[in-house]
Amino acid sequence: MSDQPPASQLVRILIVDDHRLFRLGLRQACESAADEFEVVAEASNGKEGVDLCRQLRPDVVLMDISMPVMDGVQATRQISDENLAGGVIIVTVLRDDQHIFEAIKAGARGYLLKDIGETEIINAIRAVSQGEALIDSHVASLVLNEFRRLNQPRPFPEFEQLTEGEMDILILVAQGEDNPTIAQRLNLSEKTIVNRLTAIYQKLHVNNRTQAALHALRQGWAPLHPPKE
Repeated sequence: MSDQPPASQLVRILIVDDHRLFRLGLRQACESAADEFEVVAEASNGKEGVDLCRQLRPDVVLMDISMPVMDGVQATRQISDENLAGGVIIVTVLRDDQHIFEAIKAGARGYLLKDIGETEIINAIRAVSQGEALIDSHVASLVLNEFRRLNQPRPFPEFEQLTEGEMDILILVAQGEDNPTIAQRLNLSEKTIVNRLTAIYQKLHVNNRTQAALHALRQGWAPLHPPKE
């Protein structure tokens, strides 16, 4: 008997990119994990991507930014606003474009550069399909630079301040750690981590893990990388 899970349990992926060869590369990367993933469709622009999301409700969308008809930021915003997919991962060649910053506000859960390897793509899909969020360290640096350029840090009222335990979790989130690793580092259960993250999101008025991490980095609460021991 095959160990492959039923089709209903596979992570269903939609690829949205106007370059056919890059779509093929993403498809091949996904199909290398065929026991976990299924590419349900491809689209060549953001509008097609949104329409396919309405039809198929994929678990993960791999989304380019620069496309004709409708760009990836507009498509991501529409997908997020209508809750048409489990999560959107931006996969882009743009290293210094304002669109990357806008994609964060649009609701994307992952931000990767196209020069990353197959393993990173697979790990990103796994993370986002499980409700996590992630961000390429180079893209994170660009976003931080944009925050600094805007130079509009806001003090938070006392009732929004995090507890010491919540801050410990947020710092590790900002450094890219996943829930199992955070639980192990802090000697807590994963359920406790999930519950405290929910409280953190509410206090910071953010919607997801990536926005919380970027907020912590913007405020200077956490370095992008942990100090070397």
